Amino acid sequence: MRRAVVRGTGHYLPERVVENSWFEDKLETSDEWIRTRTGIERRHFAADDQRTSDLGIAAAKAALENAGMTADHIDAVVVATSTPDFTFPSVATMVQAGIGMKRGFAFDVQAVCAGFVFALANADAMIRSGQAERILVIGAETFSRIMDWSDRGTCVLFGDGAGAIILEAVEGNGTVDDRGILATDLNSDGQYRELLYVDGGVASTGTAGHLRMQGNLVFRHAVEKLANTAHHALDLAGIAPEQVDWLVPHQANLRIIEATAKRMHLPMEKVVLTVADHGNTSAASIPLALSVANSQGKFQPGQVLVAEAIGGGLAWGSVVLRW
Repeated sequence: MRRAVVRGTGHYLPERVVENSWFEDKLETSDEWIRTRTGIERRHFAADDQRTSDLGIAAAKAALENAGMTADHIDAVVVATSTPDFTFPSVATMVQAGIGMKRGFAFDVQAVCAGFVFALANADAMIRSGQAERILVIGAETFSRIMDWSDRGTCVLFGDGAGAIILEAVEGNGTVDDRGILATDLNSDGQYRELLYVDGGVASTGTAGHLRMQGNLVFRHAVEKLANTAHHALDLAGIAPEQVDWLVPHQANLRIIEATAKRMHLPMEKVVLTVADHGNTSAASIPLALSVANSQGKFQPGQVLVAEAIGGGLAWGSVVLRW
């Protein structure tokens, strides 16, 4: 059985770091209020001349360097984003050009904060089917461009950044001991659109719009759905929860992460956390966390990782992989 094995990781964060205190003279909020409710202490904002593709290109180059590869080794680029540079062309094609890749194909995936999980599932399927040997999978966002700066319930949560991984086809034995992606689980339910959405778009207002969220309801759905999708993916992989070495969750809110880990019976020592320094970077949050943790030497060959996320749609899902 062909498996999609992680060969490299990389990430990029814009230079501008915005501490919680930055919001104090703009909103009725405080550093303590933000930290105690979200676990966020700071986030990064893209410069005025930086686009989502710029962040993605930087993360892609870092992943190629980490893998010891060049653009010539890559067959496809898949970018998960909800904040593209343009309506079209895709961010992925701009990343393709930015890294000097003149072959293969590139496309975007849009599932908001769950986008990277959906992108991984697509990349895994293409590798299993033999359509590609090596795929660059990226999550990149500039959510600072769609914030309503008068809404303290949303604007303090999000940041900008990009993360990338390189998947390569490797022949496995078709057992749970194989390295690579072992199982994926994807879900969506459009009846919950009003809980988390952007109030603009090409076919509606002709504007980018601003992010709107019913935070309390999203929280309740997130905890239940994230734990359920993780357990389902583990069942598909044939792995028990106690065999999980690392949970790499969407970095939206520390309280959601803690509640999900508790439902999975995982101690926080087994959870990768970057939310304090990055905030919620939507589709970029899981690849950012993977890259940061990998650069710190946390992951060892053979360890089992579970990545899970939920975003607007609602859309949610998880991936189980062996490092």
